[in-house]
Amino acid sequence: MLVLRRRAGESLMIGDNVEIEFLEVNSQGVKIGIHAPREITILRKELQLTEMQNRAAALNVDPGQLKWSK
Repeated sequence: MLVLRRRAGESLMIGDNVEIEFLEVNSQGVKIGIHAPREITILRKELQLTEMQNRAAALNVDPGQLKWSK
């Protein structure tokens, strides 16, 4: 893991086309802006974990046990 210190107004580059800009830093957290091409998916990690858990749970469901409503 790379650990960096940045101040508000500073940024860092990931590759040639993704820029992370630090907009605001305070005691409650950090506000960042991400400049990236539209074809790059940006997702909060907790949402990605939830999606992976939902997919794993769906694999363990027997379709015959599902109740369908009309």
